[in-house]
Formats: sequence, C-alpha cells, structure tokens
Amino acid sequence: VQLVESGGGLVQPGGSLRFSCVASGSILSITEMGWYRQAPGKQRELVATITTGGRTDYANSLKGQFTISRDNAKNTVYLQMNSLKPEDTAVYYCNARVFTSWASGPYRYWGQGTQVTVSS
Repeated sequence: VQLVESGGGLVQPGGSLRFSCVASGSILSITEMGWYRQAPGKQRELVATITTGGRTDYANSLKGQFTISRDNAKNTVYLQMNSLKPEDTAVYYCNARVFTSWASGPYRYWGQGTQVTVSS
C-alpha cells in the first residue's frame, strides 16, 4: 500500500493550501484516513481524521481553520488549510488504516510527508 501526498509548499501568513493524498495498492477497504504533522523539534501530532462514513475529528486548536474531506471511490483524502500561521509550519503526513485482507487488520500506513512552510 502506498500513500502519495501532494500540495505542500511555501505560503505567506494568512494564505491557504490544499493537500491531497491518494492510497493505492492491494486495498480491500480503508477505514479511517487522516493527516498528522510534525514541526521541528516536536512530536508528530494529529491534525484531522475522517472515517468512511464522513465522521471527522480535529485537533482542538485547528477546528475552523482546517477542513478534511474524502473521496472513498478514489481512496483520496484532502486537507484544506486556511488562515495559515507560521506555527503551522511542519511536515504533514497522510495516514490511512487499511484492510489488505480480511484475515487481519486494519493496518496503519503513512505517506512520505510533505513540507509546509508559512513565512513572509
């Protein structure tokens, strides 16, 4: 299973970015998909998750600023980030819980990470 992210980059404070992450490979089913981030010198932290049914969960500090969405048919999860601040600078990782067989799982897979830098 591979998760491929796209959409990172450099943005000015107050700007917006949109990420996408596509899961591919031997996938029977994906339960939860989400985004995490890791800033320099800090632990990886939750940004947002979304279930197959569309139930979302956000880090408290990011509610109203970020929006997660998902296209189940395309095994793709999106993250819309608005009103970006320098403290949002981090490497953002896509995550998915995947069944590759019905004998066990789901197992968690990670994308390679994409850098977001918020700076003027």
